[in-house]
Amino acid sequence: MDERKRNWITWSFVALTVLVIAAMMSSTLRRTNRVELPDTDESPDFSAGADAGLTLVEVTPETVQTAIATLHRPEAYRRTITVEQFWSTGSATTETAVAVLAGWTRTDRTLSGGQTRHTITDGQTTYIWYNSETSVYETAAGDITADEEQGIPTYETVLELPTADIAMADYRAISGVNCIYVETVENADGYVERYWVGVDTGLLMAAERLVDEEPVYRMAALTVDMTAPTAADFTLPDGRILVSE
Repeated sequence: MDERKRNWITWSFVALTVLVIAAMMSSTLRRTNRVELPDTDESPDFSAGADAGLTLVEVTPETVQTAIATLHRPEAYRRTITVEQFWSTGSATTETAVAVLAGWTRTDRTLSGGQTRHTITDGQTTYIWYNSETSVYETAAGDITADEEQGIPTYETVLELPTADIAMADYRAISGVNCIYVETVENADGYVERYWVGVDTGLLMAAERLVDEEPVYRMAALTVDMTAPTAADFTLPDGRILVSE
């Protein structure tokens, strides 16, 4: 694998990112404007949801875990995720196209140097290939989740946090998307984590990790295409069809 497992709390990544993470941990970090999160001070508008019978749970640090537990991700969708990592001498940005269907997740990520890394996983088996190659590497997914293949944190880990570790939680809109917002307290290493989880989709729309109020990680995926992917999206270059229509 070219990346190692990194969950949201311990911030572990896939193997090939370890040097970058080490640099970020040991250096003075700085901001960049490549991935800009829009103004998030706007009030959410739940009028449409109210008309549809949406029941809202009051969101506070004490109740946010209950609110998040009510969310469900869609079974089929497409979207593009932009992730940026920061360190003292610069930053790196990746864009990943994501397609989800019938329990399978496909990612197509452009790497530095121009290569494109493709993965398809169902959480049990992961298939990997590069560019337009026809040879496919097949491996057990192990502990590497579909979220980690996308380079994003699994926000459901908030459900495992002690309430005392949640500094702030409320409803707020980001770029017109109604979200549950969660911010953690600063941990022993000085890191604060922020999540914006879409109320309508249950998907992580944006996230940040900061130290000394400066980001070391930022992701955004503010639009979701609910058009279902096709079997062609989950057909390997060697002809194997993983999802039938």
